[in-house]
Amino acid sequence: MDMDISEIRTKYLEFFEKRGHAIIPSAPIIPENDPTTLFTGSGMQPLIPYLLGKKHPVGDRLVNSQTCFRALDIDEVGDNRHTTFFEMLGNWSLGDYFKKEQLPWLFEFLTQEIGLDARRLYVTAFIGDEKNGIPRDTESVAMWKELFEKKGIDAKEVILGSGADGYRIGMQNGRIFYYDASKNWWSRAGLPENMPEGEPGGPDSEVFYDFLTPHDKKFGAECHPNCECGRFLEIGNAVFMQYISAQGRSASGGKQTVFNRLPKQNVDFGGGLERIAAAKNDNPDVFATDVFEELIALLEFYSDGKSYDDSRYTKSFRIIADHIRAATFMIADEVKPSNTDRGYVLRRLIRRAAQHAISLGCAQGQEKENELVRCAIIVIEKYKQWYTKLDGEEIYETISREIWQEEKQFAHTLEQGTREFEKMAGGNISDEQAFMLFTTYGFPLEMTLEMAQERGKSVDEMGFRALMEKHKDMSRAGSEQKFKGGLADTSLATTRLHTAHHLLLKALQIVLGTHVKQRGSNITSERLRIDFSHGEKMKPEEIKEVERIVNEKVQEALPVTCSTLPKSEAEKLGAQQEFGAKYPDMVSVYSVGPKDATPENPQFGKAFSIEFCGGPHVENTKELGGTFKILKEEAVASGIRRIKAVLV
Repeated sequence: MDMDISEIRTKYLEFFEKRGHAIIPSAPIIPENDPTTLFTGSGMQPLIPYLLGKKHPVGDRLVNSQTCFRALDIDEVGDNRHTTFFEMLGNWSLGDYFKKEQLPWLFEFLTQEIGLDARRLYVTAFIGDEKNGIPRDTESVAMWKELFEKKGIDAKEVILGSGADGYRIGMQNGRIFYYDASKNWWSRAGLPENMPEGEPGGPDSEVFYDFLTPHDKKFGAECHPNCECGRFLEIGNAVFMQYISAQGRSASGGKQTVFNRLPKQNVDFGGGLERIAAAKNDNPDVFATDVFEELIALLEFYSDGKSYDDSRYTKSFRIIADHIRAATFMIADEVKPSNTDRGYVLRRLIRRAAQHAISLGCAQGQEKENELVRCAIIVIEKYKQWYTKLDGEEIYETISREIWQEEKQFAHTLEQGTREFEKMAGGNISDEQAFMLFTTYGFPLEMTLEMAQERGKSVDEMGFRALMEKHKDMSRAGSEQKFKGGLADTSLATTRLHTAHHLLLKALQIVLGTHVKQRGSNITSERLRIDFSHGEKMKPEEIKEVERIVNEKVQEALPVTCSTLPKSEAEKLGAQQEFGAKYPDMVSVYSVGPKDATPENPQFGKAFSIEFCGGPHVENTKELGGTFKILKEEAVASGIRRIKAVLV
């Protein structure tokens, strides 16, 4: 029997409330007092201070359903599982209970409260990290084996390691799978070796639902729980924060990171509400859940006879439904469409939804209560009982007005873009022409392709996409990465200091030690600022040496190369990661040097600096010009130092 979203949410909250948890409200999707990110992207994000030791006012056991938004998933929406906006069910133990309570509760909730067939559940656990002295999580595995065996299920263990190993080894009739830190370890810094001193982290155990769909070998030879083919869907992840990193000594007497047990160990569970509903309904399409079905039915009614089940249009229905739901919550949190930061993301959501509404034949921008506004009204009605910020005539009017006005403005830009297109259509459309239509007039590539096809013209689509990738690297600092990378703008001066920031981080590691990790940054056109992990005030000679190294690399005129490669490969190369950031499977990496490096052959092994980064950067260190100078070095927190520096 199917369950709707509200029923599952209520069951979850009541289940943990009966077990001593205080129900806490969802934080806004616009983070409060957190300059590191534009949006709340996970259930634990608003609770980080309490996971790090701050006392929560309502106690040590907490439960809620947190609204989340992930801008990086915008381009992924259209398949059967990705959404930008979602609800994350979460329960936390702040130094209270641990594994022996959490895992049986989770299993009970999924199999008894929700009614999932235990034979369709598979779990993963941490394989251990020998080089860092972190043992295999046999404790969680033993508990899972017992829980499955009580259901009469043989829970065979399979050692996989990486995701690549999973595609090679396959299921092996297993039920419990060991993965390495890239899959089953959590800390804000990513892998254990990237954790700065004083950072908590620990192994996690994930639960997957098996939809029994055939494996698609285009993703890999064999299937496994973390396979992307669609057979398995992760529906929950229990993180056991039981370690804290510290500086120790190796057998040879050198410095090395060690992992000590936290005196108070935390549980952080997160489960995607829509994904649990998809599992309960035994349908891998999250858009088949009740929260979307009314939106899709409305769009089908107004779409000139087009059907969601017609594969030509399925993607458009999904994009509209997802984007308007996300836009509704964003406007309720007082975001307005604009060309910067959160407003830019909102504008992109509404305009992308409008573009796909056009492709479905829905009316656009003609009246205040058109199709997109009607979709927003459905979202309001679906959620207002639980999220009271959506309840009331004033917010109803605000959401309707903002979507309608943005859609009207988009209609105007499309009209201008069409006129420009007609001027170009005497011949084939070049990459630069298609790019200009998109960036200047907001004219989507899909419309350029469609109109060119009608006229028997071609479009340099590959060239357009290359220009778009370059544009994304440059503009990312102006939207989400403005905060994540700490850049105030994308001017040349700021770009120069951003590249100098990379040189500075590497120089600090050379002079002070490899324990130095970036803990924050802020870069303007006038100066750069970096916060980094280090326990002592820098000596004057250390500051001079850091300055000397940076200026030496500027004088060496080293090429700055951007490469896109698998995240696992970048990590093996030792690429520095931004503190607390989550990265996709394919990442952008910037390397500085060597002198003969090219985009086709970066020669990472000889590079001076390698970092995960979205740009922008100069193309050669000689473009930095001037002299690098540290203005100030000071403490900002226990174990955290701050440097302010300039190019003069």
